[in-house]
Amino acid sequence: MPELIDGLREWALESGPGVLWSVVSALLIFLVGRIIAQIIRGVVRRVMTRAKAASILVSFVGQLTYVALMIFVLLAALSRLGVNLTSAVAVLGAGALAIGFALQGSLANFAAGILLVIFRPFKIGDFVQGAGESGTVEEITLFTTQIVTPDNRTVIVPNAHITGGNIVNYSAKGTRRVDLVVGIAYESDVAKAKEVIQDELARDQRILADPAPTVAVVDLADSSVNLVVRPWTNAQDYWAVYFDTLESVKRRLDLEGITIPFPQQDVHVYRHGEAASSATEGDLT
Repeated sequence: MPELIDGLREWALESGPGVLWSVVSALLIFLVGRIIAQIIRGVVRRVMTRAKAASILVSFVGQLTYVALMIFVLLAALSRLGVNLTSAVAVLGAGALAIGFALQGSLANFAAGILLVIFRPFKIGDFVQGAGESGTVEEITLFTTQIVTPDNRTVIVPNAHITGGNIVNYSAKGTRRVDLVVGIAYESDVAKAKEVIQDELARDQRILADPAPTVAVVDLADSSVNLVVRPWTNAQDYWAVYFDTLESVKRRLDLEGITIPFPQQDVHVYRHGEAASSATEGDLT
């Protein structure tokens, strides 16, 4: 340690007060600049928080502001030491270009994450469909989005995959329409069936009165008259209403004696001899 101090003293004496002052002023520029950068970062975060920006965006913009200011501070300190900034900037630019090529996929996900945070096509807790996956959004980061599927699988999707296609947000509007198709036999009374289904829908308090449920003939199929049943409910009750309505409508139609048919096919079986005999008789006549 004494040797180091003696060495620094000798360097200072040989270099003269001009060089020593340059080092001291460069350190002052760095320290003061760092304090100012921290203050500005805090101001940016407070302003964005008051504007109710997303927390992840507040953190990112604040950190980006701090890094940008520190780069200027560092360049100013190096300039005070007499470093040739032209070559330094060229080296930094070449390094940034190389890193950019190496991280093309990550940068694409990063840019997509910024878009998700700014435009907010969905938020945490929404049930969405995107990038071939459906589930509840659990976490949104600058590179990935974490989705929990209905069967409790956690899927981590790169943000570029989500923004690269259609995004379906089932929770955005608060209410959803349940689409069901119920078939009844051709000999059944259509008006009575519609009345029974409407009455059954009115019993469920989870089904909204406005918009009113729709029950109408949608198709004359091969084996049945198909009725479309479309009640509205809150988004969080969608699947419960879907399953319960199917069951309750089936039970009620059975009680009312309204038949729900199934596809049928008549098959005629002939013995080989009977088929040949029938063909011969047909030729003779």
